[in-house]
Amino acid sequence: MQRIACAPTLILHNARVYTQDNALPWAQAVAIQQDRIVAVGADDEILPLAGEDTRRIDVGGRLVLPGFCDAHIHLSHYALGLREVRLAGARTRAEMLERIREAATQAAPGSWLVGQGWNESWWGDTDFPTAAEIDAATGAASPAIFHRSDMHSAVVNSAALRLAGVTAQTPNPPGGVIDRDASGQPTGFLRELAIDLVAQHAPPPTAAELDTALAAGMTALHRLGITAVHAQRIKDGDDGPREWASLLRLRETGRLHLRVACNVAAHELSHLAGLGLRTGFGDNFLRLGHVKVFTDGSLGSRTAWLLAPFVKLRPDEADNTGVSVTPPAQMAAEFRRAAELGFPISVHAIGDRANRVVLDIFEELAGSGLAPSIPHRIEHVQIIDPTDLPRLAQLGITASVQPIHAIDDMDTADRFLGERAARLYNFRSLFAQGTLVAFGSDAPVADPNPFVGLHAALVRQRVERLPAAAWYGAECVSLEQGIYAYTLGAARAAGWAQTIGSITPGKLADLIVLDRDLFALRADEIAAGAVAATTVVTTIFGGEPVFSL
Repeated sequence: MQRIACAPTLILHNARVYTQDNALPWAQAVAIQQDRIVAVGADDEILPLAGEDTRRIDVGGRLVLPGFCDAHIHLSHYALGLREVRLAGARTRAEMLERIREAATQAAPGSWLVGQGWNESWWGDTDFPTAAEIDAATGAASPAIFHRSDMHSAVVNSAALRLAGVTAQTPNPPGGVIDRDASGQPTGFLRELAIDLVAQHAPPPTAAELDTALAAGMTALHRLGITAVHAQRIKDGDDGPREWASLLRLRETGRLHLRVACNVAAHELSHLAGLGLRTGFGDNFLRLGHVKVFTDGSLGSRTAWLLAPFVKLRPDEADNTGVSVTPPAQMAAEFRRAAELGFPISVHAIGDRANRVVLDIFEELAGSGLAPSIPHRIEHVQIIDPTDLPRLAQLGITASVQPIHAIDDMDTADRFLGERAARLYNFRSLFAQGTLVAFGSDAPVADPNPFVGLHAALVRQRVERLPAAAWYGAECVSLEQGIYAYTLGAARAAGWAQTIGSITPGKLADLIVLDRDLFALRADEIAAGAVAATTVVTTIFGGEPVFSL
């Protein structure tokens, strides 16, 4: 029997505990004292540790896992998006416009309409929405901006274009594109940093609004079994300081029930230098993470930086190899400066050229002797040349990937890349090379539900299309690999390996109880979508239940 200093405050028993700990992979019971796991083992070992005041929870034979960590989420954008016009489920252009029209009827006259989540590929379309279409839904008075699901492009209405002063004479900003019609007039579709021409005029949320939104967002994440996140930044955005301040307020008032590694945008490096801050500053609830840098755009917006052009959708279309949103020389300087300040790099790279350029810079940095305390990482690693894929493991670079993008983007990839789609989302190959892999969602770009993400990694097919065959099924991962990437892999990627990620004595008591035993599912059940249908019964954060069905 294990010996502990005092009686546990909570014991989970009669469970199937998958610990993610090689010393004891499976157990029946977990003893928790305050916010820490103090003992793990069989029921007859753990239950005798109980005292008079110990709370006992009979799990009923259900599967218990470490709390999930979303390794790539835009936390404040996700939380605020729960209050905005939600377009992610729209399966036709008409449905998107109807949702906008309904929101416009409920909005105050002249107020901004903001939304996110539409994706023309789900409509079987290649044409992006236009200002004229949005005008018909919003009217002429209220400015409106609606981000595409990837957040790398947006459609705005005519009122927003007028407010921002965007006309036929407005040049493309560095790192951005204003789409234009045959006469040179803006269509209302903006790519990459051109979005900021309009977005900067929309009023930011107040401190109270952001605090309320983040609190609601945490509650929504608890329902999905998420107890930790790596909060990402957007290119040249000002969301980082506001988000950090709000999370600090929640922490100070005891309302932060999420572990957050908060990244810092590269353009904030001067502030980090002035304050002498470095990665890891904070506590077990909130800490500074990586410095975020951007290489290119996205696949869906056709701004990913490619070695060869996108497939032409029309004969008159010019060759398009995407957008380099940060010049390589600037990236190299930002990498080095961040490393000198004690920060690892988190770099967005979608296209195969973007990934090659980034790996070249990392290779050069590795020769400088500036070794990070937490691994550098590439966000997305979506399209990578086979000759470059082994370099992540060789350089010790984390692959921070989002499996749900594979099923969201499969049609887009086939259309825009042709046979090169085989180089997309090579999850199994990354594992095979020994790369540290961390799974996330990129919410609000995609659904944050980690069980839909697991399904995407295991099955590589949209649930509504089942039993269709897997899309490039050779890259499907195992259940063990998928759970690892959402737990201990994600913890290691943030420098939390000694704190969370496994059900191990001494670690923080972040656990989840599921409605089904994933390991008992047959292969045909997994292929039929049983993993995606999984729900969380209980989420425990720091030894306290924060969600129960």
